[in-house]
Amino acid sequence: MMASSDPDRPNFVVVVTDDQGPWALGCQGNAELQTPAIDALAGRGVRFESFFCASPVCSPARASLLTGRMPSAHGVHDWIRGEAYGLMDEESYLTGLTTTPQVLADNGWRCGHTGKWHLGDARRPAPGFTEWYAHRTGDGPYVGAPIWRDGQRVAEDRYITTAITDEAVRFVDSAAAGPDPFYLQVHYTAPHSPWVGQHPAEYLDRYADCAFDSCPRPEPDPWFSWEPGPISDAMRDPRPSLQGYFASITAVDDGVDRLMRTLAEHQLVESTVVVFTSDNGFSCGHHGIWGKGNATNPLNMWENSVRVPFIVSQPGRLRSGAVESGLAGACDLHPTLLRLAGVPVPEDPLAAGRSLLPQLTDGADGADGAEHVIVFDEYGGTRMVRTVEWKLVQRYGDAPGELYDLGDDPAEEHNLIDDPSRRAVVAELAGVLTDWFSRHIDEQLDAYSRPISGRGQLHPVRRGTPDAETYYAGTTEIRSGARTS
Repeated sequence: MMASSDPDRPNFVVVVTDDQGPWALGCQGNAELQTPAIDALAGRGVRFESFFCASPVCSPARASLLTGRMPSAHGVHDWIRGEAYGLMDEESYLTGLTTTPQVLADNGWRCGHTGKWHLGDARRPAPGFTEWYAHRTGDGPYVGAPIWRDGQRVAEDRYITTAITDEAVRFVDSAAAGPDPFYLQVHYTAPHSPWVGQHPAEYLDRYADCAFDSCPRPEPDPWFSWEPGPISDAMRDPRPSLQGYFASITAVDDGVDRLMRTLAEHQLVESTVVVFTSDNGFSCGHHGIWGKGNATNPLNMWENSVRVPFIVSQPGRLRSGAVESGLAGACDLHPTLLRLAGVPVPEDPLAAGRSLLPQLTDGADGADGAEHVIVFDEYGGTRMVRTVEWKLVQRYGDAPGELYDLGDDPAEEHNLIDDPSRRAVVAELAGVLTDWFSRHIDEQLDAYSRPISGRGQLHPVRRGTPDAETYYAGTTEIRSGARTS
């Protein structure tokens, strides 16, 4: 007996990195980054040039990948502070929601997770999973990383990127000997901070002489937050952090290479869908910031914060070596994987995505994935609507709005929101944004008017605690030592 060898009832390996900008891959045009395995994956699959997260911060973005809902419909509005900040008894943030692994498990798939969870309680497997190796927090050191092992808090002795790969390979080896198709999440903590003094010399040395010309060094943006820590350290002295950031991605690439070789050893390459993406984007000097959506005040929706790598491969079934230029987003992953599995997509009136199967198969499998012409994003009181040509960012209350002509200004350097000649564009896009969100939110979970600052969420919204107790609004960070042991 072996895992699925049927391409139409495939296995799944979903690789998600942490804070990887759309520019941070060799196949995305970065000649400085060494990512041969991921580049090869793109060469035998479909690479999307314009794929967007649902929210430019980790926990909400991850919840959207799993549920196909926007943050204002699943209730995860900011990164979850959790144990790293003293909340030792975490709650589940996805209670009552239907996720991809739950649907697949109900239809006979064996489901496993290795790596970062960051959606609340990670002590025990989330619904749908039978195998579980989970990071305890949202970040932490790369050696001595906080993990759960058999329900106990322990520090991981291995380099965490290697450990996540080890556990993923172990799962594939085991699942390959069983009768059922499998679904495996491989969620790396890389390339999230910390970057300095964290990574093996075998990876750091590859960038010892790198000029890092792919990472610009403009003047800091006035909105940039100078909170003490690795982000502001990198702004002041970027080279050590760039070396660590690049090294961590190459370590992930080695992990992808090991996974692909393991699938090949078990003759599962043609019957396994492999996805590579990141939770949210990231800037390493781009636009005058280091960081993502919460690197600024107000929260930002710049391209490198909201756009992420996205590659899907299944040789023999999906297009090979294709580059998809149409717009797509994180909420599309849930229905796409279920359609690829051949199982019904559960009815959900708040579903925000559509299947990308036509883009993956030259339209041979149906029309429900007709090319997107608009994508949406949100982070608390900041919302975005983006077309091929335009981006409008609308903020709650009197916070500043933004309008960019992406055709003439792809670097988003000229805000046209107050340009009288663009009033009609603003009005049209604002109407589209308002109408779309009115149809894709749960009023009880709507984030738009809540005090979400980018400094973290303390409890699930469904718990019913006051907003002041649900979101962190402090100005001083006190991290618990528990995150490293």
